[in-house]
Amino acid sequence: MTSTSQHANPNKSRSPRHRAREFALQGIYQWLLNNEDSGVIDAHIREAHGFDKADREHFDVLLHGAINHSIQLREEFAPFIDRGIGQLSPIEHAALLIGAFELKNHIEIPYRVVINEAVELTKSFGGQDGHKYVNGVLDKLAAKLRATEVNAK
Repeated sequence: MTSTSQHANPNKSRSPRHRAREFALQGIYQWLLNNEDSGVIDAHIREAHGFDKADREHFDVLLHGAINHSIQLREEFAPFIDRGIGQLSPIEHAALLIGAFELKNHIEIPYRVVINEAVELTKSFGGQDGHKYVNGVLDKLAAKLRATEVNAK
């Protein structure tokens, strides 16, 4: 996976929180592929170009939260995927971990924002139709984890 600037539209302004999600995605991707310690990954990502424009607190919460709770998060979205966890692309897997973590632990972020952000990450870094898959899985997960919010819309 290469730096964000090569994938994202340079004309599209990205919020510090969106940048935090991009860097967290990169870190989780690295963790999924190499099973490195999250502290090592964290230190490496903090040195990346553009990290100073990211919401560092949200990055910390996402990176460490998604990694430390990956087993529980996978159990949450497993009923909504059509293949084994090991068959997910690392980008889809990382985006689902981030989305599931935010849906479960950050109720102050509207579920539609969580899903949209995960979809945008997958569009920027993933395969051609991966974003549709992530959207479908997180939509079903939101209906389960945030039924009151989803049904109110």
